[in-house]
Amino acid sequence: MRKNSIKNVRINEEVLRELSQIIRSDIKDPRIHPMTSVVSVEVAPDLKTCKAYISVLGDKQVQQDTLAGLKSAEGYIRHALAKNINLRNTPQITFIMDQSIEYGVYMSHLIDQVSHSDSRKKEEEHA
Repeated sequence: MRKNSIKNVRINEEVLRELSQIIRSDIKDPRIHPMTSVVSVEVAPDLKTCKAYISVLGDKQVQQDTLAGLKSAEGYIRHALAKNINLRNTPQITFIMDQSIEYGVYMSHLIDQVSHSDSRKKEEEHA
């Protein structure tokens, strides 16, 4: 199976949906922040490994705690995934912190600052 085949894309979407559901409702670890979301999932074509990119709303300590909680619950998550999705192999999950949402908010804030200072300079010129 090729990496970007239709079958692989469907498997990625299904694993993403189930992983989100498991993290949101099944795991009771207090280290895992309630505002944790699975951004994307990449299942290897041989179905042996899976990279799950997660995003956590909070500071660095909250993100590290959530990552530690997910890594400790990895066995349970994999078991629940095997129960809910019928795959030949249940992939070994690696959780990776995704900073893209945080980076996007930061860039949006910078753009707002520039546009605000730009409009202030125009007002001063016309006054």
